[in-house]
Amino acid sequence: GFQLILATQRPSVDVITGLIKANIPTRVAFTVSTKTDSRTILDQGGAESLLGMGDMLYLPPGSSHTVRVHGAFASDDDVHAVVNNWKARGKPNYIDEITNGDQGPEALLPGEKPEGEEEMDPLFDQVVEHVVQSRRGSVSGVQRRFKIGYNRAARIVEQLEAQGIVSAPGHNGNREVLAPAPGREMN
Repeated sequence: GFQLILATQRPSVDVITGLIKANIPTRVAFTVSTKTDSRTILDQGGAESLLGMGDMLYLPPGSSHTVRVHGAFASDDDVHAVVNNWKARGKPNYIDEITNGDQGPEALLPGEKPEGEEEMDPLFDQVVEHVVQSRRGSVSGVQRRFKIGYNRAARIVEQLEAQGIVSAPGHNGNREVLAPAPGREMN
């Protein structure tokens, strides 16, 4: 999995914004100087009374209760010793197709398809009809009309772009419908 660590020496609301807090639910606070700094990081006090030297408060995702934990110190020599130990265990076995950037079938994960071979969404044809008739190719419009989530709607709109039905988003984010409007019947 992916591990993302954001660190700052100055825990202010200018640095740790609400957007960051909303999208990164797990937090760790080491010793801080004031209760305000603790509240900025953890949304509660407590980090101002830590002992230092690896003492920290951990806020797990989905919880409002902090856990006091202690981080072990690893010197540079310790880290180098571990790296050298792993190096001595054997030479790495690289997959040349990955390091060269080749996308052969053996380089794909199970269930993954090569680029361009993506399956069309079951709603694709209905979305095409809607976009061509309404002359609007926005993700939010597709979401509302078909009552689907953002990710699915965005994927369908990207498929529309790949098929030449809508343009790439302009500087303002709007997409132009490139497909011709359906012919109108004359009475």
